[in-house]
Amino acid sequence: MIDFPGLLRRFTDAVAANDGRGLAALFTEDGVYDDGFFGAHTGPADIARMLARFHETGTDYRWDFFDAPTDGRIGYARWRFSYSSKMPGAEGRPVVFEGMSQFTLRGERIAAYAEVFDRGVALVQQDFPAERLQRAMVKFAERQNATPACQDHLARFATTAIGNSRGVTS
Repeated sequence: MIDFPGLLRRFTDAVAANDGRGLAALFTEDGVYDDGFFGAHTGPADIARMLARFHETGTDYRWDFFDAPTDGRIGYARWRFSYSSKMPGAEGRPVVFEGMSQFTLRGERIAAYAEVFDRGVALVQQDFPAERLQRAMVKFAERQNATPACQDHLARFATTAIGNSRGVTS
């Protein structure tokens, strides 16, 4: 059975240290890291580049996982994540938010990582103007609603204007 708590420690240590190679090594060669801000990244090089983007937008990262069950195939963990923003206009602002992650495991490595959290909670702490927050939320809604699973849900509304007034149903 996989040492899931150990995997989570190595995961958070790599993120905090901006160790892209170390983070990517936790994934299978075709592993996917689906980040709530930056989207899906596949394979070691792409995952390492995504982590570098984290560190372009923030510093002093801390990520605590807890309540983390696994059956050896899938693992879940609640978490708390914080950093100091490096975003223009929000430099030095502390940001903290909570979420949940799903790890699809293959042997001792991660085949797929996905997370859910309230992006608005993270963005509002950086005191962005309402227009910027709206643009970000529309982008996230469009990305979500473009997935086949969401398209299946939205198909039943195809003959109505419900949910389509802002173009978020793709």
